[in-house]
Amino acid sequence: MGAAQSPPHPPSSTMERGEMLAVCLLCWSCSVCVVAAIQRADMFPYGTLSGDFILAEGDDETSRVLSLPRPLYFYDSLFSQLYVATNGIISAQDLPMEKQYVDDGFPTDFPAVAPFLADIDTSGGRGQIYYRVTETPSVLNRVAQEVHRGFPDAKFTPTHVVVATWENVAAYEEQTRTSGPSNKLNTFQAVIGYDETDSYVLFLYPEGGLNFFGTRPKESYNVEIELPARVGFSRGEVTYLIFSRTEGPHYSVTSDEQSVKNLYQVGNTGIPGVWLFHTGNRYSFSNIVPASIGGLLATPPPRGHGLSLETTTPEYAEFEEYPDNTFDPDNQDEEDDYPLTGGDPEFQPAPAGGDHSESFPPASPDAPSSPPEDSGRQATYGSVDVPLTSEPRYISEPEERQYAPPNPPETAPEGGAQQTPEQQPQVPLEVVDVYPPHRNEPPLSPGGHVVSVDEDDVDFDTGVIQYTTENKETCARFQQQCSQNALCSDYATGFCCHCRPGFYGNGRQCLPEGAPQRVSGKVSGTVTVGLTPVELNNIDLHAYIVVGDGRAYTAISEVPEPVGWALMPLAPIGELFGWLFALELPNSQAGFKITGAEFTRHAEVIFYPGNQRLSIIQTGRGLDDHNHLTVDTVLSGSVPFLPPGAEVTMDPFKETYQYYPSVATSTSVREFSVVSAERGSESFSFQLKQNITYRDCRHDSRAVTPETLQITMERVLVMYVKEERILRYAITNKISPVGVEPTGPELVNPCYAGNHDCDTTAQCIPLEGQAFQCQCATGYRGDGRNCYDIDECAEGLSSCGAHTQCVNLPGSHRCQCQSGYELGFDGRTCVDIDECSSSPCHVSARCINGLGSFQCRCLPGLYGDGFSCSQQEGQTVRPKSQCEQHRDSLQSGVEHTGRPSLGAFIPQCDSDGRYRPLQCHGSTGHCWCVDSRGQERAGTRTPPGTAPRDCDKPDEPERPKTHCEHHRDSVQTTSPEGYPIVGAYVPQCDANGQYIPLQCHSSSGHCWCVESNGQERPGTRTPPGTTPTDCDKPDEPERPKTHCEHHRDSVQTTSPEGYPIAGAYVPQCDANGQYRPLQCHGSSGHCWCVDSRGQERAGTRTPPGTLPKDCDRPDEPERPKTHCEHHRDSVQTTSPEGYPIVGAYVPQCDADGQYTQLQCHGSSGYCWCVDSRGQERAGTRTSPGAPPTDCDKPDEPERPKTHCEQHRDSVQTSPEGFPILGAFVPQCDSNGQYTAQQCHGSSGHCWCVDGRGQERAGTRTSPGTPPVDCDRPDEPERPKTHCEHHRDGVQTTSPEGYPIVGAYVPQCDANGQYIPLQCHGSSGHCWCVDSRGQERAGTRTPPGTQPKDCDRPDEPERPKTHCEQHRDSVQTTSPEGFPILGAFVPQCDADGQYTPQQCQGSSGHCWCVDVRGQERAGTRTSPGTPPVDCDRPVPVAPTQRSESVCERWRASLIEHYGGKPEPQQYVPQCEPDGQFSPVQCYGETTYCWCVDQDGREVPGTRSHDVVKPACLPSVAPPTVRPLPRPDVTPPPNTDITLLYAQGQKIGALPLNGTRLDAARSKTLLTLHGSIVVGIAYDCKENRVYWTDLSARTINRASMAPGAEPEILINTNLVSPEGLAVDVNRRLMFWVDSNPDVIETSNLDGSGRRTLFDSDLVNPRAIIVVSSTGTLYWTDWNREAPKIESSSVDGQNRRVVVSDGIGLPNALTYDSSVGQVCWADAGTKRLECVSPDGSGRRVIHPSLNYPFSMVYYRNHFYYTDWRRDGVIAVSKDSSQFTDEYLPDQRSHLYGIAIATSHCLSGIH
Repeated sequence: MGAAQSPPHPPSSTMERGEMLAVCLLCWSCSVCVVAAIQRADMFPYGTLSGDFILAEGDDETSRVLSLPRPLYFYDSLFSQLYVATNGIISAQDLPMEKQYVDDGFPTDFPAVAPFLADIDTSGGRGQIYYRVTETPSVLNRVAQEVHRGFPDAKFTPTHVVVATWENVAAYEEQTRTSGPSNKLNTFQAVIGYDETDSYVLFLYPEGGLNFFGTRPKESYNVEIELPARVGFSRGEVTYLIFSRTEGPHYSVTSDEQSVKNLYQVGNTGIPGVWLFHTGNRYSFSNIVPASIGGLLATPPPRGHGLSLETTTPEYAEFEEYPDNTFDPDNQDEEDDYPLTGGDPEFQPAPAGGDHSESFPPASPDAPSSPPEDSGRQATYGSVDVPLTSEPRYISEPEERQYAPPNPPETAPEGGAQQTPEQQPQVPLEVVDVYPPHRNEPPLSPGGHVVSVDEDDVDFDTGVIQYTTENKETCARFQQQCSQNALCSDYATGFCCHCRPGFYGNGRQCLPEGAPQRVSGKVSGTVTVGLTPVELNNIDLHAYIVVGDGRAYTAISEVPEPVGWALMPLAPIGELFGWLFALELPNSQAGFKITGAEFTRHAEVIFYPGNQRLSIIQTGRGLDDHNHLTVDTVLSGSVPFLPPGAEVTMDPFKETYQYYPSVATSTSVREFSVVSAERGSESFSFQLKQNITYRDCRHDSRAVTPETLQITMERVLVMYVKEERILRYAITNKISPVGVEPTGPELVNPCYAGNHDCDTTAQCIPLEGQAFQCQCATGYRGDGRNCYDIDECAEGLSSCGAHTQCVNLPGSHRCQCQSGYELGFDGRTCVDIDECSSSPCHVSARCINGLGSFQCRCLPGLYGDGFSCSQQEGQTVRPKSQCEQHRDSLQSGVEHTGRPSLGAFIPQCDSDGRYRPLQCHGSTGHCWCVDSRGQERAGTRTPPGTAPRDCDKPDEPERPKTHCEHHRDSVQTTSPEGYPIVGAYVPQCDANGQYIPLQCHSSSGHCWCVESNGQERPGTRTPPGTTPTDCDKPDEPERPKTHCEHHRDSVQTTSPEGYPIAGAYVPQCDANGQYRPLQCHGSSGHCWCVDSRGQERAGTRTPPGTLPKDCDRPDEPERPKTHCEHHRDSVQTTSPEGYPIVGAYVPQCDADGQYTQLQCHGSSGYCWCVDSRGQERAGTRTSPGAPPTDCDKPDEPERPKTHCEQHRDSVQTSPEGFPILGAFVPQCDSNGQYTAQQCHGSSGHCWCVDGRGQERAGTRTSPGTPPVDCDRPDEPERPKTHCEHHRDGVQTTSPEGYPIVGAYVPQCDANGQYIPLQCHGSSGHCWCVDSRGQERAGTRTPPGTQPKDCDRPDEPERPKTHCEQHRDSVQTTSPEGFPILGAFVPQCDADGQYTPQQCQGSSGHCWCVDVRGQERAGTRTSPGTPPVDCDRPVPVAPTQRSESVCERWRASLIEHYGGKPEPQQYVPQCEPDGQFSPVQCYGETTYCWCVDQDGREVPGTRSHDVVKPACLPSVAPPTVRPLPRPDVTPPPNTDITLLYAQGQKIGALPLNGTRLDAARSKTLLTLHGSIVVGIAYDCKENRVYWTDLSARTINRASMAPGAEPEILINTNLVSPEGLAVDVNRRLMFWVDSNPDVIETSNLDGSGRRTLFDSDLVNPRAIIVVSSTGTLYWTDWNREAPKIESSSVDGQNRRVVVSDGIGLPNALTYDSSVGQVCWADAGTKRLECVSPDGSGRRVIHPSLNYPFSMVYYRNHFYYTDWRRDGVIAVSKDSSQFTDEYLPDQRSHLYGIAIATSHCLSGIH
């Protein structure tokens, strides 16, 4: 075999695509199957009956977005939507115009699946294109079968399938080339199946389905060339090195016309015309993997045509999961476990003789479809199945062709070369044509197996590759030594690990950048203090390092007292952690980036003057399961004695570290002071010498390690806490190049000074000067000042593979293997543990390893469970028991499926073949007891980690649920809303599930006996407090229910919803079912006697608290009911639904049935005297708590009721007789006159009234204030003031007369003027008002805070802030004027900013907000819990600022999107300070890019990956990147130019005829900090005019080179948008979409006036037709959109169009026909209409998202928000003719035409 040449050293970025060598094992076990090609009927179902969408006819159509129910992996990226295009292609993003890709080869710039990429045209009904996404079981099953046939080892169960079908489609043909359309039509299909981790694609080409094999390019200039169709896959552009982009990997199936023709003649699945590819994986995927089962069409091919060894078909050698590539030809069963799909069959190895003339059938259409002629393997085609005549053989190669497969040792350092004692048969290397992304390292295969072969190692003379690099270590074998957050790279001499972006370390261990780090470990050894040795026996050490500012805190616990004081100077123990995680100044790196988590530090400390010596050995043992660094410390030697209670101080110091390969050293002398009561202040010193050894990687010659670095320890604090026996060190560390002063003037940035306020889990990013930005650490999210851990496991962001469990860690996560598995080579995927290697079975048993478990099987002739095997003498082998059959049937699944079911439970049998009483599941860890049949005994299952049950205890016989248990379990104890239902009756069952004979209701206290079926035994119910019935007494013979029992059982005690009804009266029956003579109401306490029918006996009712009547006394002769008794009995005490009515007044009658003289209302407490008719005696009513009137006093002569008494008596009860709670009841004196002072019992307000009860103005006082003296003479009456009218007009009662709680009533002073401080009685808010009662902005205070001093002079009025507008817009009253309870009203501070803490008065929830009022995640607290302290950390003091450019732009776009942007629409992301967030994305998509501080895109940073680009804010100093001057740079030599607004610039796009001249486009004017929206042009003075949404201005500039902008209007503009210039009248017109006005002025800004300020909702576009003096504008009021017109002076306003429009964004005038034309972002149509409303027509039916539009020479040019470009549409053909996409992708706004001279009809 030949081999492509490789460079002698690691391949450079210029290496040709496809030049790569891969180790490949090739399968010889195959035969040629000649089968029939797939028929059309065999394709997957398609068409409208299958639920397909149909793509619109045309030459270049793209489907609307096909949203996937679950995203799919294509390559290793996640996509959630697809587009199907005319030209035989499916993409994961909206496609560009076809000219950008249809005639080009692979790769494409966008993700593409191409079953037949060519210039296809379905115009005129030539074919249909169908597409759908489906979950139909039959389709899913068929895809699963196809995948499993092509990839037998794939574990794939599709959840969704995308089917796209091109039926009878034709090639595009120019009519000039042919006399008529061609009759060559193609039919083919693409099927994408995927699950949570993988995707596979099927291409189907039915017999006769391909009749043209390529298409001519449209611009071939009469050259007769035809480009063959492209078939394959392309990842699209990918990002590397953060800001760069390059073409991604791609894969071609065809290369020329012959290979296209072969598509239906061969296949790679065993069926001609069916092609299968593995196209994506969640964890690791470098390029497409084809299936490799050959299939030939049953047609005799031309003879004598040999197979070529050249191919363009890239395939990977599949050899995953098994690092030991040893082949045992004698063990065919084990071979089946290897995925030996091989590569392209053209590269099958030659047989023993090395003859290359024979080969296997092709799996690529590039290979001709005939087999080679060979006498030993002659194939005939007379039958369908033609096997090869000889079996495949494995033949040893000659010795010079052998190589040693890698055998990985237990551990191997990076770079070591392992020797193997034996040479194994060599497996030839395969040359494959693969297209990897351009990188500096060789790409990894799906399994990570890449062998880089140097040129010097290949013997090209013999044609045989000699692998002679002495088994160098490669990523393929040792990738598991890298961190799961690292990449592995192969180099010439070995491999190295490199942390991924967002992580730091040495590659073997990587930590998330910016996150705080914890250290734990043990301290041991012997320390001699003075002359006393002290043993330290594994005491705990813990350290915490704030990486963001270099603070390292170390604590050693349980330190004995004498050594605790003495070790205080030993700060070097904690200095290690300071060096590892120091704050990095420029051009330096902290120690952990060099050492990782595995190192050894040897330090020797010599104290002076006593020469005591102490050795410190600290060993880094890696990261634990929580990503904490583990460091063990051993101390040995002596230290000076320090007095108890001493204090040690150490000055800041610097230390220089020298770096060598694998070791860092330093030497320093430290001084410290000791202050004690005994000795005063003393000075000491010590010398420190240290070596830190670690394992580095020398294979990467590009890695640069500094020779010297300087550590600066700015603050050192040491202490020993005697009470807690804790030794503490706190050190602030910075690392820098030697000689750099961290506090020098050039490094005053807070990030370097460490005095920033970023969260401890955030990075401080230094900006220019002292500016900085806080960026949450990898694995955290937030604003940088408050960051919160991302739960990668919960959010599906983990990198864990199969058989793993994801465990979230702060800032990261880890993958732990399930039982029976261990981490594989990549550190992420779990592989099966071979338990058999430890010989767990009996010596006479065979061990069989399975996935996640193993089995022991006794040898033939023996029996047992494999752990114990035996055979008694003379005993024949017994038949298999049920357990053994059960066990063996599960184990035999290996024979059917090739491997045991993952995680299947295998029962365990004892030596006699019986089920072991305790069974355990090896994968899950659950255990349970079983009976003799192996059935689980109920209640015995225990979860993993808990002690299993004792299975020898006798089992209770299992029984089904009894009636009682069903009854008990079905009781509804919670409401539908989830609230508990109080009082529901739950039956009680005994241990056998039977009803307990005595049942009791826990809420009511009643008890009764029940039958065995739970039915109540009549006569056994007892009320609460009485002795329950003895339910064991034999039952009397059952009798029918009595009247009392029927009555009792029919009482409704629960509502229709099942809730208990409190207060319902239930009659009491005796043992015989008769009414008990004395009946009592449990809720009210009234008692009375009844007759045998249960009727109340007159005169026996007694109120609660009085002695009940003796009901056994004989009844007096019955008399007719008295008036009082009729009255009493007629009172309605229950509602029509049977619920009790609380508060109804029931008159009291004496024993003779007469009204008792004193009547009292039980609910309200009022009492009064009545006459014999029950009528209230005037003047006798007393309030609750007051002594009642003596009703025996003779009555005064009766007088008629006064006005006051009539008023009082009319409001006490509702028309239905119910009391009105909270209603105002006037107070009358003994003469019936209004008392001078009236008070409202509910609200507490008091006021004076006149003789008619009318309130005297100025006398009302609030609750808690002394009332007015109503006896003072009245002032002369004056007319009511505005305040009094306002106050008296407030509706405080509903139309039904009920009080309205929470209505705001203004407070007026004695003169009727508004009191300066107004308060809302219900909500507690207070505010200041002016003389008109209008709230003074900024004076509102929430409840519980000090109200404002309203006498202070008002500040000059400022515009309302966002908070104030939000607060004032909240609807707190209904349209009827009633207050809306529960509406959230934001609280603003005095400056109008959101108060940091917001609370909802109704719900009691509180939360913290940022400056935009957005809730800060994790700060919400429930009512009753203490709220979060919103001032931690203390934010930078807010300064009053106007909205930033980012915020205004964001607000503008949200308004344009109608307040609810779609997930894919772009909305700027702003930081809390208003600046642009460094990463900007299209909505919720993964289409993201980086921007600078002005919101401008950083070139080359666009990414479609799931992981967003790593963007850091760039505030470049002027010397590095000066901002362009805001002056004009017009394009040269252009007559017609389109001017377009794009955020912070105005672009110029020349026209060449009607074509867009993209080559000459340029930026006309750069306007930093602006948002240019509307744009217009004055052809007479060659000026451009524009509106600036950010600055709220209207501006202009001359189009002359170097001209600068001029501000025309900068006052009273809020959201200026559309702009138009009348060149004849020298006027301009604009719309302001916030106040909803249309204004005009002269072109210099003078003469400004408002034309329209009414009947406008969202005015957008405006144009002026100078020739007719007519204005037109759009109003995209979503409720009633319209287009209107008027004259330029504001006269003759009328509606032009109002029907059939949605969001009319763009507006222009077609002067050739005198029509107004608009583009609608709602209906997606471009339409025109005459000014009188006639002649309406659709120019184009399906635009994307138009914003602004102009008309020129039969073409419409509009800015499009979906394409972010300028699109041209021909009026004549109604087709898109051209498009221009600026390099910087962001929304384009207004567009105008600039001309070198005024054109008639346009200007």
